[in-house]
Amino acid sequence: MWLRSYEPAVLLIPLVSWATPGHVPEGYLLKPSIRQCQQRLGWRPDIVIGDLGYIHQQTKREIRREWKVAVVTKLKSDMKIIEPFDAWDQMSCQQGQRLQWLGYEEADSLHWFGVPAGESLCRSCWQASTCPKEFDYPPELSETLLGLLPLNTSAASRLLNQMRSWVEPCQSFEKNILGLNHVFLNSLRLTWTMSLLTDAVGLLRALALMNSPQKSLLLQELMPTQMNWPWENLEKTGK
Repeated sequence: MWLRSYEPAVLLIPLVSWATPGHVPEGYLLKPSIRQCQQRLGWRPDIVIGDLGYIHQQTKREIRREWKVAVVTKLKSDMKIIEPFDAWDQMSCQQGQRLQWLGYEEADSLHWFGVPAGESLCRSCWQASTCPKEFDYPPELSETLLGLLPLNTSAASRLLNQMRSWVEPCQSFEKNILGLNHVFLNSLRLTWTMSLLTDAVGLLRALALMNSPQKSLLLQELMPTQMNWPWENLEKTGK
């Protein structure tokens, strides 16, 4: 999990760890991980950013229905775009007008999309007089394109293009710090012990950084940082 409260750099902490044989797909561990968070912590994440190749549509559907957790992944290269999507991050009506997400209605389990403000094709559309200009689609239409957070939203785009790209470098950095890239374990029992020790080190390191943050980190310029938005200054200037 990414700790937002630590601003000098991206700080990740382990929530649930699994030690399995190499032939077990990683996507099979997502459901039990969320279940463990709910049972042991009394908490679950609202959004999970996953690798596109590991999580099946059925798994995303079960997670959405049981825990109301959005699983956001990119569209796999062998998956087809379905209507009303024109591309993985773009949706339009039957006449070609681009649509934006208006929100999710949980009671009816429907996503609502509408025409964005500004110039549109609706003025010259022959169906303008009878068109509601708002359209609903169920998440079951595509758990990847829609789910709980459609891919054509700015939130999903930022999660996939910015935050997802932080995960691999941060994990590699942790492996180098702990020297795990030089370790090969062929015993599942020993691997589980090492996993617990690794998690303990990661949690203690995060706790130390939160309580006594360093003034300047050695690799500060290479680390991704969280952007701050000067809302107070904008309010004062009236912009």
